[in-house]
Amino acid sequence: MIDSSGIYRRAQQFIRKYGNHRLEMVIQKLGIRLYEVPDLNELLGMYTVRWRHRIILINPNLSDDSRRMVLAHELGHDQLHRQLAKGKALSENSLFDTIDHTEYEANAFAAHLLLDQDQVYDLAREGRDVIEMSKILRTDVNLLLIKLQEMTRLGWDLRVPYVPDARFFAHMNCS
Repeated sequence: MIDSSGIYRRAQQFIRKYGNHRLEMVIQKLGIRLYEVPDLNELLGMYTVRWRHRIILINPNLSDDSRRMVLAHELGHDQLHRQLAKGKALSENSLFDTIDHTEYEANAFAAHLLLDQDQVYDLAREGRDVIEMSKILRTDVNLLLIKLQEMTRLGWDLRVPYVPDARFFAHMNCS
């Protein structure tokens, strides 16, 4: 079972402590090693812990907005699943299986990290559809749907019009 309140609180603590802008600087502050790896092919990113080093690998061919979403997702793994990542990699092209709670949790953390709930709520109350909202917020519509779904679980008065595509990162281009 997903601990929506716990993930939200963790993301809010993270934002208060580090902010949610310039994620590369936050990653550096946290002592996480960030490597751009050109030969990841279709893989967008990966988080692992090896030899006591927290490591994020990222595809350098991502757009700025995609890069920000993938980094936020990897930070979610770092904050929520560090123990699980020891000795193995959590990668981002096969991670959006709805059955896989760890991937959903990392997505929920990323959604809370990148999307301000008051701004999302205001846009929804203005009657904007999710496509328009995602363009305004410069995010993937599926990450926005996860944010709306999580806000609903937290008690917000919202209707989520669609189920997010749990594999949306797998369908993203690396450009």
